[in-house]
Amino acid sequence: MTLNRRQLLAAGTLAAGIPLPLWAQGARALNIAIHPEPPTLLAAFGGVAPAQLVNGNIYESLLRFDEKLQPQPNLATEWTVSKDGLVYTFKLKRGVTWHDGKPFNAADVIYTADIFMRQLNPRFRLVLQLTHSMQALDSHTVEFRLNYPYPPFLQLFDVNSFPIVPKHQFEGVDLSRPPAFKPIGTGAYKFRDWQRGSFIQLERNAAYHVAGLPAVENVYFHVIPDAASRAAAFESGRIDVLPGGTVEFFDVGRLAKLPGVAVSTKGWEKLAPLSMLWINHRVPLLQDVRVRRALMHAIDRDALAKVAWQGFATPATGPLSHLTAFYTPKVQTYPHDAAKARKLLAAAGYKGEPVRLLGLPYGEVWTRTAEMVKQNLLAAGFNVQQVSADLPGVVARQSNWDFDLAFTYFNQYGDPAVGVARNYMGSEIRKGSPYNNVGGYQSAKVDALFERGSRESDPKKRAEIYAEVQRTMVDDVAAGWLLELNFPTVYRTRIDNLINSALGLNDSLARATLRG
Repeated sequence: MTLNRRQLLAAGTLAAGIPLPLWAQGARALNIAIHPEPPTLLAAFGGVAPAQLVNGNIYESLLRFDEKLQPQPNLATEWTVSKDGLVYTFKLKRGVTWHDGKPFNAADVIYTADIFMRQLNPRFRLVLQLTHSMQALDSHTVEFRLNYPYPPFLQLFDVNSFPIVPKHQFEGVDLSRPPAFKPIGTGAYKFRDWQRGSFIQLERNAAYHVAGLPAVENVYFHVIPDAASRAAAFESGRIDVLPGGTVEFFDVGRLAKLPGVAVSTKGWEKLAPLSMLWINHRVPLLQDVRVRRALMHAIDRDALAKVAWQGFATPATGPLSHLTAFYTPKVQTYPHDAAKARKLLAAAGYKGEPVRLLGLPYGEVWTRTAEMVKQNLLAAGFNVQQVSADLPGVVARQSNWDFDLAFTYFNQYGDPAVGVARNYMGSEIRKGSPYNNVGGYQSAKVDALFERGSRESDPKKRAEIYAEVQRTMVDDVAAGWLLELNFPTVYRTRIDNLINSALGLNDSLARATLRG
């Protein structure tokens, strides 16, 4: 792309401390910080959190969800479920067009499900194993027939899990890597510009299918490399919104005291983010459960929550967040105990083999987390070698299993069958993707339990199944679960209705308005 003079000015304004130009100010524009810069914005190719912050407002799905995780109409106006729970029929909204002007129809939904998401989305791929058929009954009706009941099926149709893409753009394209396409969705905002290292610009979709929306003309996602500069940009008025995770947690209280500033922890109800260490079960040392249990006893999760995360987190007890259906706290516990960790390592015959600890480049809180965990492990007798990389490097290392321990956090999407199973089932060990069973954990028992839980319609029986899943996995130490995360969003009070769904900023900007 060629930068014009105005764009060149904008690209340098945040770094230079110059006020934003008029075209990025006032009621016409919303300025949001983003970090790190996403590698791509193309639907399921951009599955990392910063990408979803942007592409969730370009693309849409069949449904939206309120804070109680109840489905609301979006590209589907109505839906029915057969009495036996096997047939789901969606009526699609008429008059919807893609950003390039072509009509949206049922063929786009079927292509997205059957080809695009089958290859790129492990959450949806698991469900496709239960799907007998999917078809367009007419140009605006789609039907999914399942082989077995799958109670959380509707929960899949949010924009993070199922962003619908235009068949005419992707059909016949090699999906093994992101193509060099401009993102085209049906959302309230259209992709306008991306100046790498500076900003991503979205502009109002004048042909949006909801009358009167969006109210804001332009949205700028400003790439600001360090947390101090992001906080300074907000204080100076050059940034309107600091999404959860883009500002240091120790700065949240200070910024909240500024005039005209508010803080919200809403918008994470569906995601319920949980941080953990991937444990690479392919590494001989880490195949010994005593070593994995030593790892858990070595880490002081209470200190991580209080110090690194400034109280915006609570220690995790296992693979499920307490916000996720069928969570149970009745599992084996691993209190911080360095002496016990040393005894477990000695019993396992640990001889000081190096353990590579791969960090996560999502800001200072993650740097601090990695440093604290490293010190915990060293104190327990592990020979730790900390490894760092930029976001594409981390994605590549995790995708190709080039780590021993690796920090990550993942979203749970309200139900363990939707957001949890993919991380631990043997069928989801697929080299080349960071969004499935990266750790390589395998358990025939756990696989069978996850499969039963996904098919069981009785909530009480599902609860029993998932309780057994949690007990088994915690005993096995399938991963190094750390914290349930609570990300605060800092924003100007002149912004109304900024967060209006269970996915928060990822799909809420269409309904936001600016005063003044």
